[in-house]
Amino acid sequence: MSKYEPLRKHLAQRQGNAPLSFAEIEEILGFSLPRSAYLYPAWWSNSGGTHVQSAAWQSAGYETRHVDLARHTVQFEPSERAGFDEMTQATLSDSDNTSETKHPLFGCMKGTSIVMPGVDLTEPADPDWGKVYDDEYEDANFPAKGAKSH
Repeated sequence: MSKYEPLRKHLAQRQGNAPLSFAEIEEILGFSLPRSAYLYPAWWSNSGGTHVQSAAWQSAGYETRHVDLARHTVQFEPSERAGFDEMTQATLSDSDNTSETKHPLFGCMKGTSIVMPGVDLTEPADPDWGKVYDDEYEDANFPAKGAKSH
């Protein structure tokens, strides 16, 4: 049994959106959230995998939306298309009337690119590519070696 089981049970009994403050979540759980929950939006992601907290709300049929680290709040919404949507970080503004929108294709390619071990993405594909430009520059602006200038 996960230590986040009380949160799963709480969300499973709800219907519709469930806005909660971090303090309310801590009260439901009976312990304090880790420091990373207050510092990193990624802690609230709907990634699943080995994240026991994410597995708790997802198994209750919810996903996180509108995580606001400044105000210590998170919106749990019923899951519609698990795996395709991502949570959003609240904008840092003085107005509570800001609407957060994302392009419909945001995140659609998530997890589709794999970089094989040992591949250096910072290495040029053709190590001699720079020489092409150097040779053209030297030919146009400098006489060939050994040639006399007039």
